[in-house]
Amino acid sequence: MRGTTEAINLVANTFGRKFIGRGDEIILTTLEHHANIVPWQLLAEQVGAVIRVVPINDRGELILEEFVRLLNPRTKLVSVAHVSNALGTINPVEQIIQLAHARGVHVLVDGAQSTPHLPINVQALDADFFVFSGHKVFGPTGIGALYAKAHLLELLPPWQGGGHMIRDVTFEKTIYQDAPEKFEAGTPDIAGTVGLGAAIDYLFGIGIPAIAAYEHALLEYATGLLSEVPGLKFIGTATNKASVLSFIIPGLRNEVIASHLDKRGIAVRAGHHCALPAQRHFGLESTVRPSLAFYNSRNDVEALVQGLHSLIRK
Repeated sequence: MRGTTEAINLVANTFGRKFIGRGDEIILTTLEHHANIVPWQLLAEQVGAVIRVVPINDRGELILEEFVRLLNPRTKLVSVAHVSNALGTINPVEQIIQLAHARGVHVLVDGAQSTPHLPINVQALDADFFVFSGHKVFGPTGIGALYAKAHLLELLPPWQGGGHMIRDVTFEKTIYQDAPEKFEAGTPDIAGTVGLGAAIDYLFGIGIPAIAAYEHALLEYATGLLSEVPGLKFIGTATNKASVLSFIIPGLRNEVIASHLDKRGIAVRAGHHCALPAQRHFGLESTVRPSLAFYNSRNDVEALVQGLHSLIRK
């Protein structure tokens, strides 16, 4: 896989085309990245399916009672982000999977934002599909992974055709390899795969639980200091969060804030973060988003806060 986006598109074009038809329903959430919205919209347009959306509250948390209400005999798939890239909300995917499976509904978990921050055990989660991107775990771009339960991989048709995914080819008929090879047409990204493996080994060498604990402490420290910045308003205040902070300062344009910080050597993201539905729940088109990782320190947080104070004084 080239990443989370291609992995979701693969599932939409294999599982979706095989098992989802006219009048069937796909459940998404308001917190989804565009990569977990647009492929399902394309599928729904092509097959006549319907997309249902789980709303969020003003802390940026899923309203789980609404998810339960949306589940019905027409539901064929739930596709949900493990962690919101825009707000940092950690969704209760374990509970979502249990509720969906009790109704015979398959679940895809978008792990692009959870894999760098949380220990992941796909078997314990019991996800039917789990996807993530290499660059999110400090590996190369253009590489990622799709995990799927073996029986589903066997059921699904190939998505792309070419070399390696075939067992035999005649002009009358092609016989495909078994899974997973039947989904791996063409020359693979060998260098990217090696790089991704090295990045994962590096993270496991540090220890994902240790990373999660360190980042959580840093998030709490940053939240406390940013709370003292005059006028700053947090966007997304979920009880259970990864180390992502989104905010606005009314009266200051987000791109001005980001540019000012950039000149001080502080990298933040200003924009819609490919999550417009989540932004618009708060009546916004964009936010400023610092993201904290295990390579950050309290000094970095203090530099960010000092930069904001200097902009406000200016």
